[in-house]
Amino acid sequence: MIRSSLSAFADKITIPARRRSGPLTFTPNRIKVEVLAGLTVALALVPEAVAFAFVAGVEPLVGLYAAFIVGLITACIGGRPGMISGATGALAVVMVALVAQHGVEYLFATVVLMGILQIGAGVFKLGKFIRLVPHPVMLGFVNGLAIVIFLAQMTQFQTAPAPAGEHHGPFNMLHGTWMSGITLWLMLGLVALTMALIWATPKVTKIIPAPLAGIGIVSILVIALNIPVPNVGDLSTIKGGLPPLHIPQVPLTLETLEIIFPYALVLAAIGLIESLLTLNLVGEIKEERGGASQECLAQGVANTVTGFFGGMGGCAMIGQSMINIKSGARTRLSGIAAALFLLAFILFGSPVIEQIPLAALVGVMFMVVIGTFAWQSLTIMRRIPIMDALVIVTVTLVTVWHDLAVAVVVGVIISALTYAWNNARRIDADIEETNDQKVYKIVGPLFFGSVEGFSELFKPTEDPELVIVDFEKSRVVDQSALQAIENLASKYEAAGKTLRLRHLTRDCHALLNKAGQLMIDSDDDPEYQVATNYDVKTGVFGGGH
Repeated sequence: MIRSSLSAFADKITIPARRRSGPLTFTPNRIKVEVLAGLTVALALVPEAVAFAFVAGVEPLVGLYAAFIVGLITACIGGRPGMISGATGALAVVMVALVAQHGVEYLFATVVLMGILQIGAGVFKLGKFIRLVPHPVMLGFVNGLAIVIFLAQMTQFQTAPAPAGEHHGPFNMLHGTWMSGITLWLMLGLVALTMALIWATPKVTKIIPAPLAGIGIVSILVIALNIPVPNVGDLSTIKGGLPPLHIPQVPLTLETLEIIFPYALVLAAIGLIESLLTLNLVGEIKEERGGASQECLAQGVANTVTGFFGGMGGCAMIGQSMINIKSGARTRLSGIAAALFLLAFILFGSPVIEQIPLAALVGVMFMVVIGTFAWQSLTIMRRIPIMDALVIVTVTLVTVWHDLAVAVVVGVIISALTYAWNNARRIDADIEETNDQKVYKIVGPLFFGSVEGFSELFKPTEDPELVIVDFEKSRVVDQSALQAIENLASKYEAAGKTLRLRHLTRDCHALLNKAGQLMIDSDDDPEYQVATNYDVKTGVFGGGH
């Protein structure tokens, strides 16, 4: 569903994705596509980086330098060619409190530590845990990010931005002073024109990316007719020099670490979650897998370097990545080109870039919103389990109202609890009884959620002298399961009866042995479905507490 919602729109304005037959080759046409896609991304990066710098309470060049450095390094060594990284709003809303209380130098130190933590996540291959994010959480993620991207564009319809730090989350950006009158209508008209051009351009030509065509035509129209609408230069000048090497000017003390570590940890987590989810989304479109640990390392290296060159740090950007992919990019060249174009804008091209109307860039991002939002999620709500629908809605709302990291954690917790509850209700037993023994054939996993139902299956006072618990269709999962087995054995022992276990798989048998010789007859390691009976040694866990 995610791939269909994203790629259906992408297919209308881009070249086809790479086929599985082999890697793309750098023909002149491929190089042209990659470079033009990079140019399109760079143009859209400028107002985003400047706006997020304002949100974080730092100078615009701090955001632009971050977009350049993070974008270049992740493009070179990231886990998924075609992804774009830079300064993002998800990180900016966390940074604002640090900057307001301690100053920008502490931000640079925090970004360095953030990068080191992310490198650690890559070294220890923690990125693989992104596979634990369920599909409904992914749907909520893309929907929430689409809404956040949409809200971020609303700042371009304001004559004065919101004061930094007065409101938490993406809605902070909506508390400024809004346009009105002819300026507002001209902005809306140019946004609509840009969107129409992006939709229509592929039907006429595919020589240049549709978003670039929309930006170019609308810019020429505005400049030629001298239409009075805001442009990039109205946000801030983007002129500057090369990023200077800058060691963060903070005391190297334990007190400094106590200040920056909590922020660094939160920023590292948000950056990795957003980057890895974007990695998966881009992978769905490009039909590629893997790269999570490499992406963690790339993000860590990029942020560590950025902190030493006066940048605010960053992570993967789903909006810019979608622009890049929809413009036809499939290799690392596009991301490298985008970063180098951005640097060229800073060094040489500011007079030209500052003339681009913001309406054209807003139109591009609105088309990204349309392509990113998982519209199918609205139609499947009545056909999926109610808890999955709740997860989609919850993750979407928390992403918009708070931040992505919290949203994903909440979604995973709800999904995990739902799974545990559903499996807890599936514990049952088929019973076979003869004159001298009774066999309970357990069906369903035995874990913390199902131990109560497991215990209720047995009747120690009524059962015969020998009771066998058959786990052929079950699994002993955790310590709560071990405790439940021991408690059950204690009840039968107190009643003067014998409890034995049968059909344990190797992993279950190993778990029981590891618990402290819970299995008396432990020398015989059974094969699966070999009916070997085991006595239970009680007293290992010391009761039920």
